[in-house]
Amino acid sequence: MFWGIGKKRHNQQDLFNAMGSMYSSVLFMGVQNSASVQPVVAVERTVFYRERAAHMYSPLPYALGQVAIELPYIFVQSLIYGVLVYAMIGFEWTAVKFFWYLFFMYFTLAYFTFYGMMSVGLTPNYNVASVASTAFYALWNLFSGFITPRTRIPIWWRWYYWLSPIAWTLNGLVTSQFGDVTEKFDNGVRVSDFVESYFGYHHDFLWVVAVVVVSFALLFAFLFGLSIKLFNFQKR
Repeated sequence: MFWGIGKKRHNQQDLFNAMGSMYSSVLFMGVQNSASVQPVVAVERTVFYRERAAHMYSPLPYALGQVAIELPYIFVQSLIYGVLVYAMIGFEWTAVKFFWYLFFMYFTLAYFTFYGMMSVGLTPNYNVASVASTAFYALWNLFSGFITPRTRIPIWWRWYYWLSPIAWTLNGLVTSQFGDVTEKFDNGVRVSDFVESYFGYHHDFLWVVAVVVVSFALLFAFLFGLSIKLFNFQKR
């Protein structure tokens, strides 16, 4: 007997429900992480300017420390969220699938956090950073592959789908949970075949997706460090 939206696979709508839970949690928690870190980084950057002028701080070690201190908090957040939600949704309790779920949630929250830090580093103040980052949230959301799957996005817009971090996260989450499921819906379509044909997600592509999601986190962290080193928005 099926229980939870993760294990109910009677029809495609059950799969959409499971994906919807992934989509909403990723977007809500990710934006919350990004928005909450911005005012903290903005205030601490002012202190950094003063200490750098006194030759007490060096930009790259400071940026590395800012990035590193976020990692354990993100891990605890991902672990608590993952254990609770994974059980409530009713995904398959296998070590591999649970690992993949935690993996993608951890690095997704990481790249959202580092994106918030980067947006502050590249802009003069917190207000500008908040407005600029919100614009990209909207674009990431629009081309995430949930509202409109990649297979139905006009081909001249698909390039932005590949640039959307959320699209890669949803790809990893859905593929790791459903991309290898051989059970069939009530209409006779196999779950894995539907995931591949409708969303364009390939289970063999999962490792590439994992590398890309990690790369987004590294890229945003690197750009934050670079912005701290190169830009000085302090007004004298």
